[in-house]
Amino acid sequence: MELIKIIIIGIITCFVSLLIKQIKPEFYIVVILTGSIVMLFMIIDQLSIVFDYFLTIFNKTNLSYSIFSSILKVVGVGYLTEFASGICYDTGTSSIGDKIVFAGKVLIICLSLPIITELLNIIVEILP
Repeated sequence: MELIKIIIIGIITCFVSLLIKQIKPEFYIVVILTGSIVMLFMIIDQLSIVFDYFLTIFNKTNLSYSIFSSILKVVGVGYLTEFASGICYDTGTSSIGDKIVFAGKVLIICLSLPIITELLNIIVEILP
């Protein structure tokens, strides 16, 4: 049911932004940002379910909290990067969107280092 609400808000935002763009083009970006932020806040509630599930998995596997934290950060950076770059593309500033995507990729690599280190440690322990 939550998805239907988000879809309706998205469609309303699109129609209102198209109308506003013809009447007052300077408010076009404000409408898009407002609709996007409302949808983002609606999605945040659903993300808590995912975080709880990940926490259950990590508690059962006895992996370190740093791995859990790193994975959540990587996922968060990925989603936020996609969200922000999408807004940039929608507002006609694709060059800024490209820079945001690049920055997100670099940050994801940096945040993945503890995961890679832990995987290498596990491999070294397994090898004779």
